[in-house]
Amino acid sequence: MTGKKLLAALLTMALLLTAALPAMADHTLQKGDTGEKVAALQARLIELGYLAGEADGVFDEDTENALTAFQRRNGLLVTGMADRITLEAVFSENAKKNDPAAENRYYEDAEESGAYYMAAPMTTSMPAAYAQTSKSALQSRSWNTNEYTYIRGNGFQSVSVSPLSTFAADVDTASYAQVRSMILAGENVPADAVRIEEMLNYFQYDYPQPESGDPFGVFLELAPCPWNADTLLLQVGLQAQTVTAEDRPRHNLVFLIDVSGSMFGKNRLDLVKRAFTLLLDELQPQDTVSIVTYASRDEVVLSGVPAADKVRIMEAISGLEARGSTNSAAGIRTAYKLAEEYAVEGGVNRILMATDGDFNVGMTSEGDLARLVMEKKQSGVRLTMLGVGYGNYKDNKLEALADYGDGNYYYLDSVFEARRALVTEAGGTFLEVAKDVKLQLDFNPAKVSAYRLIGYEDRLLAAEDFADDTADGGEIGSGHRVTALYEIVPVGSAFAVGAPQSKYQQPAAADCSGEWLTLNVRAKKPDARESELWTCPLTGEAKTELSDRMKFAAAVAETGMLLRGSDYAGSASWTDALALARSSGLVTGDPYKEEFVYLLTLLERTDKTQGTVLCVDRDL
Repeated sequence: MTGKKLLAALLTMALLLTAALPAMADHTLQKGDTGEKVAALQARLIELGYLAGEADGVFDEDTENALTAFQRRNGLLVTGMADRITLEAVFSENAKKNDPAAENRYYEDAEESGAYYMAAPMTTSMPAAYAQTSKSALQSRSWNTNEYTYIRGNGFQSVSVSPLSTFAADVDTASYAQVRSMILAGENVPADAVRIEEMLNYFQYDYPQPESGDPFGVFLELAPCPWNADTLLLQVGLQAQTVTAEDRPRHNLVFLIDVSGSMFGKNRLDLVKRAFTLLLDELQPQDTVSIVTYASRDEVVLSGVPAADKVRIMEAISGLEARGSTNSAAGIRTAYKLAEEYAVEGGVNRILMATDGDFNVGMTSEGDLARLVMEKKQSGVRLTMLGVGYGNYKDNKLEALADYGDGNYYYLDSVFEARRALVTEAGGTFLEVAKDVKLQLDFNPAKVSAYRLIGYEDRLLAAEDFADDTADGGEIGSGHRVTALYEIVPVGSAFAVGAPQSKYQQPAAADCSGEWLTLNVRAKKPDARESELWTCPLTGEAKTELSDRMKFAAAVAETGMLLRGSDYAGSASWTDALALARSSGLVTGDPYKEEFVYLLTLLERTDKTQGTVLCVDRDL
């Protein structure tokens, strides 16, 4: 049978199927289904221009994507499945043919509402209940497909069993920007969207600058824990040196931009375009810029253009439009190829990838993408992730790409955050002063009975990895700082931590001259293969009051624990967190800290009026 005859047969079958629709009221075609009904549906989608290829009778991912596009275009509830209403619309004479511009309007409406719904006129075949559904009701339905990696909060560790706490330095801040955006929008905050270490590292704490020749300075402080009268709070800080403008090396940057249909909107591609335009003002004439876009396919828009040719670069950015599906892997490969082609020896070679992470064509899984980036980073090119959007946002994939690409991860919810990430923090984003940075705290059992690292759950390392230079650590950029908090149970505290005891390992008898712990830091210089070791013991008595640094850091930690519904939040409350933040002398004059205080006032107000906090699940 020829292709034309087959298509005609399938269309005839479609007409028969349409006539039988009333008997199919309870049946839904969906991904994984096979058979003649699926083939008829595919044939009609091909005729309308939504699906390419042949009607093979298998409801695969391409069919699902085509049907989703049809539902958007025709004002149906977007499910990617074919129920009776959708089938009626597909085979109707009034079915609207594929129009990419209409799909873009769908995303723009979704961006404005904060949820995925279609604002186009409802089809006459839709029941009254569908047609009368309000925007707020649609928002309350399960259209949010944001994805986050599951986080199980760290518990207390017995020093007699686990005296060493090891983790990789992390200075990402995407989690805080997302949490802020959700609170301001009145959204519930998913527990797994809250990474407390990223909230802590969003802010500056005026740590001491490093001594001459050292890549970073070290800060340690021990004081009472605000939410548990029987424990202490330890603040650990690293402050990286700042590279001066005179010592700034040449930059070879590749802008890798997602221009798929889901990127349409003022807080998506439009925001990305503004962000990269802001960055251009920070580049030197001798720096080079390449632009790669990806949607259904990847495209090299600019290749190795000097930053001095700013008008040409700005025109290329301005002309970008969003449409099509999302094949990220092709774009990543092309971006690394360009970065390697224009690599600057001893300079900054970096890809800045802007996307919502909603990858749906080609390589789409988090694991496969991470392996691709791990392979490509061997060239020395770093990968910075810039996330945008909400509703279909894939935080888990973007965080993994940044981690495995030895780069940073920012979430851009506004042009102000874009300016902070790419202008204010530009040195830390691009200029690496130390790589594979790892911290290991060695606790003295004569002083400390147990400890709990607050956050850093996905950056924990085995104790053996600390001295292993092949084990990946974190990267610290120019002027960046790393902050970590530990809740510590001193020996003799009434706060009991149950821990298994080994007859072969008993607490040490020596008091080590009054040392509480020793902070060990390993890091490599940017061009080195072997790490260097820094040690810093903490001695003396714990402070009786929290410093301004610790007050603000403790307020951030309390907020994170409350948002996560942590079992270790103790007596923490929005009121106490707000009081701590307000009492810190570091707030006034710092717009980011002042904004955090405002967020706490919103959370406290919500708690008082509704008797609830904005979290959706708890640590298990």
